[in-house]
Amino acid sequence: MLGMGEILIIVFVIVILIFGAKKLPELARSLGRAKGEFERGKMDIEREIKEEKAKDAKKEEEAKQEKKEEKDIVKAAKELGIETEGKSEEELKKEIAEAMK
Repeated sequence: MLGMGEILIIVFVIVILIFGAKKLPELARSLGRAKGEFERGKMDIEREIKEEKAKDAKKEEEAKQEKKEEKDIVKAAKELGIETEGKSEEELKKEIAEAMK
């Protein structure tokens, strides 16, 4: 059974035979550049995912705030004795304003 060290040596020898000793530095540079590009791409994707999560959280918070405001308008309308069924938020706002005059 071969250990990890022996396998690496065999792979290194095969690479030298295939590409030649003169091409190894060029091959290593190319691999380094490819790894760098991969890491940059990975970081870009992670950043985009974080930005999307932040946008989603912001939209969710805005939706909660709108829902709260809607509940407050309905509550205020009911306290003023205004019928709320089947009326839009804008209609309720107008009726509340008229009732407050």
